[in-house]
Parts: sequence; structure tokens; C-alpha cells
Amino acid sequence: MPERNIEFGKYGARGIRGHEAVARQLDALATFIATRRGLLARLHYITRTEHARAAAREAGLTVTDRTLKAWLEERRSPSKRNLDKIESAYRTVRRQNVARYLLVRLTREGRGTRVEFHPLNQSQVPRTRQRAVEYRTLNVRHWDRVVRAWAAGDDAALDEAWVNDVVVDLGSQWGEYEFVTAIAFAA
Repeated sequence: MPERNIEFGKYGARGIRGHEAVARQLDALATFIATRRGLLARLHYITRTEHARAAAREAGLTVTDRTLKAWLEERRSPSKRNLDKIESAYRTVRRQNVARYLLVRLTREGRGTRVEFHPLNQSQVPRTRQRAVEYRTLNVRHWDRVVRAWAAGDDAALDEAWVNDVVVDLGSQWGEYEFVTAIAFAA
């Protein structure tokens, strides 16, 4: 790819990197549990298999079986630090478990998924500096690298896959959509 937007936001444009918007959308599709009762659901989710327990240990959740049992029976509550580790482990395990399903859902047997690019918010940019960037759609057929990088939680790989495999299909306008206000798709 040619030069990337090095001075993003210099004149007041607001938005986020495209790969971050895609990660948010994929997270939304993975439907994370968000209630207080969600703590117990998360604990069960990250402790029911050896694979899940290994991911929890990788996230830094190293507690004894006795402590874990007390949390599950609600006799004790995890500390704020342990709550963050539980959340991190849950997201890691959830992403790995959902990735294969999402890949099938997004590729739709080669038909792909229509992606909407919502352009930067340029309301704070002086009129003379604003660019004409319109709302765009694109049918994305190859999701393999994007979903794999998202499941691994690798931002650099996700950025590379998003720009090199998806945004490049916008042709000469690819640089205008490196930063967006949102990416949307309904898979």
C-alpha cells in the first residue's frame, strides 16, 4: 500500500481505524454476556474445558480451585484485578470458539457479506480542508485472515489483513477509508 494516513486528525477529523471498527462489529456478532449474572456465566465458560482453563491461565488468572469454587458458589467475589482477568480470558476463549462459525457466516459459501463504510466525521474540519468522502459499500468475500487475526486478538495482523485484503478493493479511494466513524455489516 502507498503511504498511510500518518497525520490523521490534523485538521480535526474524528474517527477510528477501520480494523478497530471491524473488531467491534465482530465482537458484537459474538454477543458477549454483559449482566451481573454474566460473571457466573463467564466463570463457567472459562473453566469447563482444559482449553478454556489454559486461556484463563494465559490471561493471568491463576487462582486455586478452592477460590474458584468459592466464586462459583458466590461465597466470595473476585477482586477488580481478577475481574479484569476473567473478562480478558472470557473474550479470548469466546473469540476462539466463535471464529469458525463467524467465518462460515461471513463468507456465505463464497457469496460474501456486504460491508458498509461510514466515512470520517469532518464536522470540526474547516470547510476548505474537508474532503468529499461518501458512504460506501463493498461485498467482502475473503474473511479468513481478518477473522483469524481477530480471534487471536492480534491488532497488527488485523490491520494488515483489513487494509490489504478488504480496503484495497475500494481502488484508489482506499486511503479515504482507512479511518472511519463506523463499519457495519449484517451477517
